[in-house]
Amino acid sequence: MLLGQIEVKKLSDSARLPTKGNTDDAGWDLYTNESVTIPSGATVLISTGIAIALPKGHVGLIWDRSSMGVKGVHRHSGVIDSGYRGHVKVCLHNTTKKPYHIKNGDRIAQLLIQQISTFELHEVEELDTTDRGFGGFGSTGR
Repeated sequence: MLLGQIEVKKLSDSARLPTKGNTDDAGWDLYTNESVTIPSGATVLISTGIAIALPKGHVGLIWDRSSMGVKGVHRHSGVIDSGYRGHVKVCLHNTTKKPYHIKNGDRIAQLLIQQISTFELHEVEELDTTDRGFGGFGSTGR
């Protein structure tokens, strides 16, 4: 179901607009507009060469591409708020023992656009009780 259009601006001639491999895919592929080598164990901020205007009530979440994640290259952070109009960059970390080479035009991450709910936080003295209570990490079993 198509909900509308989202404006995307190229910030350089070498930038590519996000694409989907299939119409029903959840994520839009993000491309780099520069060639980069990520040294072993390093984290690098990589240019996409685009800016995006997400509608109010939505957020852009940057996720790993499975083909890079399986090779040991993962994204760090990745929240694009609806009010942000700046350059979209992707922070990638190389967990391998070898440098990882990315060429200009390579797909480097996925952008998921999701609707969000907004709330006000209200400080209280006590929280309501639940069946789970304080059970945290591993509290529900293996």
